Amino acid sequence: MIVFWTLAGLVTAMAGLLVLSLARRGADREQPVSDTGAAELAELDRLKARGLLDEEAFVAARAEAGRRLLSGAVPDVAPTVGRRDRTVVLTGLIVAVAATLGLYFVLGSPGLPDQAYERRVDEWAESPETLDAEQIAAVLTRAAKREPENRTALTMLGAARFEAGDPIGAASAFRQALRLDENDATSWARLGESLVRAADGEVGVDAEAAFTRALSLDPDQLGARYFLGEAALARGDVAKAREVWAPLIAVLDPADPRRVDLVARLDAAA
Repeated sequence: MIVFWTLAGLVTAMAGLLVLSLARRGADREQPVSDTGAAELAELDRLKARGLLDEEAFVAARAEAGRRLLSGAVPDVAPTVGRRDRTVVLTGLIVAVAATLGLYFVLGSPGLPDQAYERRVDEWAESPETLDAEQIAAVLTRAAKREPENRTALTMLGAARFEAGDPIGAASAFRQALRLDENDATSWARLGESLVRAADGEVGVDAEAAFTRALSLDPDQLGARYFLGEAALARGDVAKAREVWAPLIAVLDPADPRRVDLVARLDAAA
């Protein structure tokens, strides 16, 4: 909290300095008013006094100069900023800051102590049934750090990170779990799914290898079968896709839209 208020004070001071600096540039500046018309009348008077203009020409020229002087546009005057204006600006900034602090003390919780991240994780761990996926992942991350050999905690962490939208973190957790047990078919399948999501739906080489290992350990890993069929269709290998999807299609109800979609895609590809 101390860091927050320090930064807030610095930002406010910089804003005030910027406003005052810009206001100072225009202080006591005035646009000089042009006196061309008056100079022209004075010149006519000098010409008449020297005898270079007769009375009739002098009257006519003076009248014309007077008309131009009266009809001329009023020169623009640049806006001026005085020292009092700068005081008003500074006062406005101070009032704005004071109002912000007042609202914080009325609507905020200035007396609430800082909550360290570890303390929040402790609170989350006490009521896991109320947590969202990100909070569950945070609790399980700490549990996995405390017990790095706990494969169950690692697989649960991978599932939580996957649900929290962190497929890369999920893949990392499943890899750690597989280092403890390389024959866990479910973890191989979940690793492949995490890699697919991290690649925006593309079944890459690593993901396909994970799915293949999952099926070699457990032919009933239907999720792995689905993605291996997707990879085969992407390569144009319809026969391989049909072979991989056949058990998956067999367990789905004939009226299941997923089965209808798989059959239709195989027929279209063939």
